[in-house]
Amino acid sequence: MKRKALALAVSAAMVVSMLTACGGGNSSSGSAETTAATTAATTTAAPAENAGGSSDTEETTAAPADVDYGTGEITIWVADNVQSFTDEQVAKFLEENPQFAGYTVRTEPVGEGDAANNMITDVEGGADIYGFAQDQLARLVSAGALMPISGDYAAFVDSENDAGAAGAAKMGDTTFAFPVTSDNGYFLYYDKSVVTDPTSLDKIVADCEAAGKSFYMEINSGWYQPAFFFGAGCTLTYDTDDMGNFTSCNIDYATDKGLTALKAIINLHKSPAFVNGSSLSSATNVGAIVDGTWDSGAAQELFGENYACAKLPTATVDGTSFQLGGFGGFKLIGIKPQTDANKMQVCLAIAQFLSSADTQLARYEAVGWGPSNVTAQQSDVVKADVALSALAEQLALTIPQGQYPNDYWSLATSLGDTVIAGEYDNATDDELMTVLQDFENTCKSYAQ
Repeated sequence: MKRKALALAVSAAMVVSMLTACGGGNSSSGSAETTAATTAATTTAAPAENAGGSSDTEETTAAPADVDYGTGEITIWVADNVQSFTDEQVAKFLEENPQFAGYTVRTEPVGEGDAANNMITDVEGGADIYGFAQDQLARLVSAGALMPISGDYAAFVDSENDAGAAGAAKMGDTTFAFPVTSDNGYFLYYDKSVVTDPTSLDKIVADCEAAGKSFYMEINSGWYQPAFFFGAGCTLTYDTDDMGNFTSCNIDYATDKGLTALKAIINLHKSPAFVNGSSLSSATNVGAIVDGTWDSGAAQELFGENYACAKLPTATVDGTSFQLGGFGGFKLIGIKPQTDANKMQVCLAIAQFLSSADTQLARYEAVGWGPSNVTAQQSDVVKADVALSALAEQLALTIPQGQYPNDYWSLATSLGDTVIAGEYDNATDDELMTVLQDFENTCKSYAQ
């Protein structure tokens, strides 16, 4: 596949305003260093213009080897299970880009959660390039730990990735990272000898009841529960200030939409086939389960030749149907703000390479991470992964999980536990609306 040599689209003024970039980071016995080889190759690379400048997009050309990008060290933090893979990809990048021969690139095994916490604690001492989960984006931006991605690089993020992943890399209209996966979310695993129509929750539950099988979904979880509320058209998000404090809650659960969602959850709980849960490792007698790609191996082993996957079904309440939605999760690569324009250019080129279609596909084949790149998603090997295909359909119906107060998760669990206890089985619409208003008011109180 042809690749593009994208122009550096960050102005010199932006570079000067960035925080100091010292590279480094915590040392690790698992770290590895790679230096550039001397052979030239055609690849995606930063352009040859003066650092900090801009140019039009160029097609299938390497950055000229006679441009002096200077020397330096670049530290990359990645999850432990992809460190070796990243070492190999960085070596490939440097071999194909001898114009960056003056740079030594070191990878260190720092997982997404630790990377975000470490960067927020000490931006200057953190990695130059690092992986993180999308729900950490607001905290990292507030801490000044992410460089905005603009111009052709931002266009690359939008055009090369699915809409959910591209949106997860943004705050407002500003792009702050390069997506690398679209594989954290939930969808339906089912036994196709039991479930005849995976598009309807009512039919799935009826089939499980008829076969004496169980339908698993974790309705007392703040992660899974929004599948109903968001699907019905409700909103529940939080805004934060520059310090990461919650400033407002955007919620409309105490509405007819919220009432529809809550009644759908109650109706599901009333079925004798329903079991509250989301893990195949602890499930028995399963006809269908709402779960994630991390359990795809267990699902294939359990269902055998009847193994099947699908996006979440529709739910019907009082004659009105709606598509279940929920949260989606994505892995991103960010760059610490840089004051050295040459180093910034190299960091952008590396991050773009690590998020490219070819690298994402290779990463999937190496460790099973589901690509966010639309070209990689259409490859035969990825399309043959029925779990990832179902998740891709579902992620188009979700919102990226942002920042939520810890108390929200407990509150959602309490709501689900009360449903499971049967306390709302005979409640009137007015009584349920009171429940939703209390829930909404409590969520808002967390941002006051």
